[in-house]
Amino acid sequence: MAADQHEKGLTSEPRDTTLVTGFPSFTARKMILKVLGERDDERVFALVRHRDSGELSEFISMLSADQQRRTVPLVGDVTSMDLGLSGKEYRRLVEDVSCIHHMAARFHLGSKASLVEQLNVGGTRGVLELALECAHLRRFCFWSTVHVSGDREGVVMEEELDVGQRFRNVYEESKFEAEKVVRSMSRRVPVTVLRPGIIVGDSQTGEIGRYDGPYHLAAVLMHSPFDLQLPLPGRGDGPLHLVPVDYVVDAAYALARMDGTVSRTFHLVDPAPLSARSIFELVAERAHRKVPSAVLPSAVARLLLRLPWVGELKGAPKTLMEGFNQVVFYNPRNTLEALRGSGVWCPPFERYVDNLVRFVKDSQAARRRGEEETLDPLD
Repeated sequence: MAADQHEKGLTSEPRDTTLVTGFPSFTARKMILKVLGERDDERVFALVRHRDSGELSEFISMLSADQQRRTVPLVGDVTSMDLGLSGKEYRRLVEDVSCIHHMAARFHLGSKASLVEQLNVGGTRGVLELALECAHLRRFCFWSTVHVSGDREGVVMEEELDVGQRFRNVYEESKFEAEKVVRSMSRRVPVTVLRPGIIVGDSQTGEIGRYDGPYHLAAVLMHSPFDLQLPLPGRGDGPLHLVPVDYVVDAAYALARMDGTVSRTFHLVDPAPLSARSIFELVAERAHRKVPSAVLPSAVARLLLRLPWVGELKGAPKTLMEGFNQVVFYNPRNTLEALRGSGVWCPPFERYVDNLVRFVKDSQAARRRGEEETLDPLD
């Protein structure tokens, strides 16, 4: 190929080049670092919206010199024609990309339905159009969610998708529709569908980029202004499908490189999840707060969580609250079979809960110190 089509060290020989969408989400950051850290000959294209381009530049500046050389920022939008890229940039992807991790999604439940559908469904179609043109593509990894199962209860198998379930919010339904689109293209694109559970912090460090779900609950337990026991929203007998981000990323990377994982779906979950009540009580115990014993009806609990002193919980997804009482198990048979012998496995929650709690505590303390430092002593 012509040299002008391969600036910055690209050669005429096929090489591993991964496109990651979804920056600046914490999971997308971890995937970029995973790809760059596993091999020293793999390049990453990071697609980012214009408003987040400065954050991507800062992220890249923190990488090693070699990793910076192998990371190519692209400012675009998965919902735009040709991903919002110039003709030259788009052709470069077509010629060089061998793996795509499509992670871009809108999951905030306060977003307009049209915007959620535009990104989660329309954006997926846009990236699939690129995948169809890529000359050396060996894998298109679509990051779905276990919550495409909607209100189902009982055992959900990885091969199952549309069984007449109802959805509790537009996010669940949009990811369901996007997964249907991906599956319809599986004969033309080497697809692997990944369905993570509720992603929490790194099992080794507790680190996560934003507070969500269980982190909000931990923050309330550790930092509420009163010595108050937050009652469980319901009995909490159903499993709460938490999964650490490092396992999710390690598993996704490994599955993307296996020949036998094309046209298959994988549940990235804890194969032996604890009940919602057990997790709630364990977090409270490790945070040295009173273990909650009271039980409230789910509807009452949601009203309670709107009170001013639980402001930390305002962003917690509704699916998490409803998950306290939904008895559903996500069978990870495909995942366990594929990863057997790889050294990639999901640690039980008990092994990393202390790291999660410690990170939340440290982050909250650092935030308070920062707020104090910004106060003018003359005020």
